[in-house]
Formats: sequence, structure tokens, C-alpha cells
Amino acid sequence: MDNSQKLSYHAGEAKGQAQEKASNLMDKASDAAQSTKESIQETGQQVKEKAQGAADAVKDAINK
Repeated sequence: MDNSQKLSYHAGEAKGQAQEKASNLMDKASDAAQSTKESIQETGQQVKEKAQGAADAVKDAINK
């Protein structure tokens, strides 16, 4: 292999590694986004349940 072929090979190798790293970063970002979405949904459900409990307590207090 002459120098030009070696450089071309190493450039291709570096490009492949960069693409793999970028893909891994995108996967991690996607996982983090999904986790955040699930946490927000869970928190929203908890808030909804507490609000419903408070509303029920007010109704019970008024009806007594």
C-alpha cells in the first residue's frame, strides 16, 4: 500500500468510528428523552390523583 492508500484507509476508518460514536450518542439522547417523558407522565398522574383526592375531600366536607 502506498501512502495515499494508507491515508485513504485511515480516513475511512476514522469516519466509521465517528459515525459509530455519533450513533451511540443519538441512542443515549433518545433513551434520556424517553426516560424524561416517562417521568413527566408519572408525575402528571400523581398530581392528577392528588387533585382528585383533594376534590373528593372538599365534596365530603360540604356534604356533611
